[in-house]
Amino acid sequence: MNWTIDQLDAFVTAVQQGSFSAAARKLGKAQSRVSTAINNLELDLGFELFDRSARLPVLTPEGEDMYIEAQAVLAQCQRLNSRAMTVTTGEEVSITVAMEEALPISAFEALFGRAAEVFPTLKLTVLNGSQDDIATWVATKQADIGILFNVKQIPDSLEFMSVGHFQHSLIVARKHPLAAQKAPTISDLNCYRQLVIRGRMEHTQATPISSNYWHIDSYYLITAMVIRGIGWALVPEHVAKEKWYASELVELSTEEVPEPLWVEIGAVKRRDKGCGKVMDWFYEELSNML
Repeated sequence: MNWTIDQLDAFVTAVQQGSFSAAARKLGKAQSRVSTAINNLELDLGFELFDRSARLPVLTPEGEDMYIEAQAVLAQCQRLNSRAMTVTTGEEVSITVAMEEALPISAFEALFGRAAEVFPTLKLTVLNGSQDDIATWVATKQADIGILFNVKQIPDSLEFMSVGHFQHSLIVARKHPLAAQKAPTISDLNCYRQLVIRGRMEHTQATPISSNYWHIDSYYLITAMVIRGIGWALVPEHVAKEKWYASELVELSTEEVPEPLWVEIGAVKRRDKGCGKVMDWFYEELSNML
């Protein structure tokens, strides 16, 4: 068989557009060229793809089967072309993104969905961890880009770019004694256990307000413990508002809290690593998103 990609393209486009003339307009070709391409494809295959007895061509049973196969072949050709363009232009073939586990999930789901559309052949790896994990993975070349809450110290080999911020929320369980106080003072807070975020390697940790505190490396675990009444906590507002457990929490006023209540979010990369098309795209999307 000597069928060609152009013949398959004409065939698939004719099916999708509903007629040979519409396919010709879509492809920017004369209708005669589209008709000839499909006729030659039928000759090469040895059977008719369309029933032409009606006003508009209708797929034969054999044509329906071939339509599925032709789509798969064209899709593979597109991936091959994209991969070749990646090699010749220097665009990243793969990228590993390390991200803080408490980042807003829905926003990043949408981000990765857009990446799949813009870079259909990109091989993406996503790692989740705590603040220390993110910086370490990027510094040791296990990740190309890290997205994390601002930390007090990152390795000298990394550069930090701020991309947004969130506010902290003060949360307690509905049955916690503090829940009855809309604006607790520091003295009020100091009477109860505080659950405080800390990196897994102890390089980064928040300063406790209460003298009675536990260190935990996950905002979501902190929130789960708050729901159980184990203590109170300051967590990013989007964590406090997650719909599947928000009804079990009470947010209190932070007007008496002296700590900085804004959480800065940034991206880190190695200083010795340049930015290709994909990395530039991620940086721009992050800035717009957050």
